[in-house]
Amino acid sequence: MDSQIAKINQSLTTAEEMRNQTKLLMQPYANWEGYLTPAPLSRAIMGELVFISSQTDFSFNKNPPKGGYQYIKYPESFRACLMQVCNSGWWAFNKAHKNMDQIQLHTFTVPDYMKNAVKILFQGDDEVVQAHLPDQLENIRVIADECFTLASATEQKFSEVINIIQELLEACVNAEHFYGEELEEIKKKQIENEMRKGSSKDALKRSEKAVKTIEGQMNEAHERYKSAMGSLPSGWEMIGMDVVGAVTESFTGLVNGLTSLIAHPVTTMCRASKEIAQTKRNIRGQDETIDVIDEINIYSKSAEILTNAQLIQQYVQEGNINWNELYDQKSKCPKSDFLSHQLKIINASLEKLPRCEAKKSAQEICEQGIYICKKLSKYAPGGKCEEGKTKELINKIRNLTESARIFDSKSKAVTHSPALVSTPPMMNKEVTKSEKQTFSQRASENARFRIEQSRAQLDKTREIYEKSVENMEIKQKELTEILIIMRNCELKEIDFNTTIKMLVKGMEAMGRVKEQWEKMVHFFQMVSNIVKTSLTVTLKNFVSTSEKTQSLSYNGKLFSKDLLYCQAFQATNIANLVHMISATYTEVSDKHLMDRISSLGKLMVMDKSKPEFIQERLQLQNDCDAAQKAILQLVQKNKAEFERKTHSRLEKIDKELLAILPSAAPEELKSVQKAVKSGFTEEEEGDYI
Repeated sequence: MDSQIAKINQSLTTAEEMRNQTKLLMQPYANWEGYLTPAPLSRAIMGELVFISSQTDFSFNKNPPKGGYQYIKYPESFRACLMQVCNSGWWAFNKAHKNMDQIQLHTFTVPDYMKNAVKILFQGDDEVVQAHLPDQLENIRVIADECFTLASATEQKFSEVINIIQELLEACVNAEHFYGEELEEIKKKQIENEMRKGSSKDALKRSEKAVKTIEGQMNEAHERYKSAMGSLPSGWEMIGMDVVGAVTESFTGLVNGLTSLIAHPVTTMCRASKEIAQTKRNIRGQDETIDVIDEINIYSKSAEILTNAQLIQQYVQEGNINWNELYDQKSKCPKSDFLSHQLKIINASLEKLPRCEAKKSAQEICEQGIYICKKLSKYAPGGKCEEGKTKELINKIRNLTESARIFDSKSKAVTHSPALVSTPPMMNKEVTKSEKQTFSQRASENARFRIEQSRAQLDKTREIYEKSVENMEIKQKELTEILIIMRNCELKEIDFNTTIKMLVKGMEAMGRVKEQWEKMVHFFQMVSNIVKTSLTVTLKNFVSTSEKTQSLSYNGKLFSKDLLYCQAFQATNIANLVHMISATYTEVSDKHLMDRISSLGKLMVMDKSKPEFIQERLQLQNDCDAAQKAILQLVQKNKAEFERKTHSRLEKIDKELLAILPSAAPEELKSVQKAVKSGFTEEEEGDYI
C-alpha cells in the first residue's frame, strides 16, 4: 500500500504537474488581467487629452517651484504640457510592447536549461555536476537579469509619464486654477502617488531581505540534514529521509510565499509593503511589528513541524501506544528522543524571528511535541504505562497532530504552496530502491489529509479568482466613466475642471500599468536571487561535503543535489509564470493596442480643425471599446478554463489517489476536515482583492 501511495503521489506531482498546479494557485494573485485592462483605457484617455488640448491655452509659470520644473518642459503652455503627456505615454506603450515581446522570447528558453540541469544532476559523477551545472544555472540567471533590465526600463517609462502628470497637477494647484472638490481630489491622488513611490522603495527592501532569507534557509537546510541523519536511531533511515524531505518542502514553501507576495494585487502589496502589526494578539503589547517576509518564513516551517507530529502519531495504534516499536533496543534509548531533538531545533530557529501570532502558534506546537516526547521517553524503557496516563498521552498526541495540520493548512493559505508535493529526485531514487517503507497507517492518513487540503485550497482559489475578476471589472468601469462624460461633451463644453479630472484618471490608469511592471521587475529579481544562492551557497556545500562522513545511502551529496534541483525548479517555475503573462500581453497588444498607439502618434500631429481629426478621434474611441470587450472576453474565457482545470485536478486526485486508500474512521475523517477548514478560512479575503 505504501509503495502504491508513493508511486501515485509521484505521478501527481511531476515537474509538469507542479508547474500547472502553480499556475492554478497563482492565477488569482498573478493578476495578469491587470497588465491588460488599464492599457486601452490609458490610450483612450491620452486620445481625449489630444482632443481637448485645442482649447484655450494658459500659462502656469507665474509661481514656479524653486529650481524650476523637473519634468514639465513647457510651463508657458498648458496645451503643450498635455501633448507632452501624450507623447511620453506613446513612447511608454511602445517600449512595453517591445520589451514584453523580448521577455516572452527569453523566458521561453528557460525550460531547456532546466532540462539540461536535471540531466546533469542525475549523473552519478560528482565532478560532472561540479563542472557543468553552474553553466546551466548561470544561463538562467543571465536571462533573469536581462529580463529584469527590460522590465525596469519599461517601468521607468511609465514612471516618467506619471511624474509629468503629477508635476502638471501640482503646478495647477499652485496656480490656483481650481478649488473645492476638484482640489481635494487632486490632493488625494497626489498622496496616493507618493504612497505608491514609498511602496516601490519598500518592495526593493523586501527583495534584498528575501535574498538573505533564502540564503539563511539554505544554510539551515544543510545543518538540519546533518543533525537529522547524524542522530538517527537504528533502522530509521526512511524516517530520517521523511524529516529531511520536509526540510526541502520548507524551502519550496518559502519561495512560493515570496513569489505570491510579489504577485498579489495592489491592496495586498500595499499591506505587505509596510511593517504590519499583528491584529490578533493574546498578550497585548508584547507582539513586535513583523515584516511579511518574516511571517512567510515562519509559516514555511509547517512541513517540518507536521512531519514530526505525524511521526509521533504513528506509535498510536488501535487506541494504544506501541511501546516495543518506540524503544530502540540496540542503542537502549527511546526513538522519541530523536523527534524531540528535531522539534527543539525548529523551535530554536523560530526564536530568531520576531514575535507574532504565527510564531506563537508554531512554538506552542513544538513545545507540546517536546513535552509528549519527554513523557514517551519516560515510559518507553519499561514498555508500559498506566491506562489513565496512556489515554491522556494519546489525546495529547492526537491534539498535537490536529494542531500541526491546522498550522500547515494555514501555511498553505499564506504561502500558496501546493498541498501535494513531489519527493526530490535523489531521495525518490533511494526510496524506490529501498524495500523498507513507512507505516501504512501514517501514509494513508497523510494522503487523505493532503487530498482534503488540495480540495480546500483549490476551492478557495476559485472563490478568490471570482472576486478578483469582479474587482477588475469594477475598476475598469470606474476608469471608463470619465471617458463617457468626455464623449458626451461637445468641444466647446469641455472646461478646465473636466480636463483636470481626465488627467487624474490618466495618472491613476498609468499608475496601475506601472505597478504591473514593478511586479515583473521583482519576479526576475526573485529568479536571479534563487540562482545566485544555488551557485554560492548550495553548490559550495555540495563541493565541500565528503561522502565518507555519511554511511547512509542518502548522503550529503545526494541531499545537496536535491536542494539544487528544488532551487532550479522554483526559479524556472517563476519564469514559466511570467512567460504565461508575457505571452498573453504580447498577443493582446498585437491585436488591440499597438495599431491604435500608432494612431495616437498620428492624432498628435493632425490639424484639429479638419474633419479627419474628428474621424481619427472617433476611430480611436471605437477601437478602445473593442479592445475592452476583447479583453473582457479573454478574461471570461480564461476564467472558464481555470474552472475546468481546477475541477479536472481534483477529479484526477480523487480518481487516482483517494480511490486506493482504505476507508477512514468517521472521527479521523472529521478531524482532518476540521483542521483543513480551520486553516483555510482564517485568511482575510480582503488581502486578495
